[in-house]
Amino acid sequence: MNLILSNLREILCILVFGSVLFVWVVRYNNIKNEFKSFRLPKWVRDFVGILKLSFAAMLLNDNLEIVRLGAMGIAVLMGAALLFHLRESSPFHRMLPSLSLLCLCSYISYLCIDAV
Repeated sequence: MNLILSNLREILCILVFGSVLFVWVVRYNNIKNEFKSFRLPKWVRDFVGILKLSFAAMLLNDNLEIVRLGAMGIAVLMGAALLFHLRESSPFHRMLPSLSLLCLCSYISYLCIDAV
């Protein structure tokens, strides 16, 4: 794989990991409010948090198949988040983080396929 694309994949993985960690640890009160506005139970919020943090940790692995699995997992969760935002008719600026992570994780997944 091209060295530039390999470095790009690494940078994107670190960026996604950092953003997931920031949102789910530092800004956890916002997450609680958002799940409350979607009328989802606390156990769903906690389960999504465990999945998202686990998938984010997978992005830092040396094995590209594990990185790809983590990226696809976050992409699926972000797709579900987008659907909830659409269902609630959220303004676009509230959907932008989900859409951004969906696109980034899809690209990371593609870069992992291309590298094998």
